[in-house]
Amino acid sequence: MGDYLPVKHISKAFLPTQFGEFEIHVYKDDISKEHAVLVRGKVRGKENVLLRLHSECLTGDTFLSLRCDCNDQLHLALKRIAKAGGIIIYLRQEGRGIGLGNKIKAYALQERGYDTVEANLKLGFKDDERAYGVASEILKHLGPQSIILLTNNPDKISQLKKAGIKMAGWEPLRPKPRKCNKEYIEVKKNKLGHL
Repeated sequence: MGDYLPVKHISKAFLPTQFGEFEIHVYKDDISKEHAVLVRGKVRGKENVLLRLHSECLTGDTFLSLRCDCNDQLHLALKRIAKAGGIIIYLRQEGRGIGLGNKIKAYALQERGYDTVEANLKLGFKDDERAYGVASEILKHLGPQSIILLTNNPDKISQLKKAGIKMAGWEPLRPKPRKCNKEYIEVKKNKLGHL
């Protein structure tokens, strides 16, 4: 995959949430990023474990920005996994991998008429800089036999398969578009191939 990063499991604890009770794990990669993982129920050795790979989105997940659908997708995944069991891997890949500062620069370009993909390209980045090698290593540590990926992003599906993760299938997460993010969602479908 070209982005292999060794990961180390550094801590875990019980985490009650508004969606239910989870076990939270923290993994650290060799460039000092810490990734959070929520686990609901027993996953080791299990087939068809629900999995959400969620890239950090400070503006959406914490500040509840309506520019994107990140928070809506995260909440849908939390509800599904709280009910059925599974894993949420929260990866530190802000702004489709370009970092918070550059993401805000991309927002400023969007205010001038660029779409989300054009803004990344204008800043000198690929349309999506994310990689999922760390996620595949975390999954190998957690040990599910196969997963069902909750995603709209075909690149996540492809990268996990290339990393040898057994995928029983995938299911889209389609929150209701909002006035502020309808165009953003359409661009992800039309230019990034999201489902």
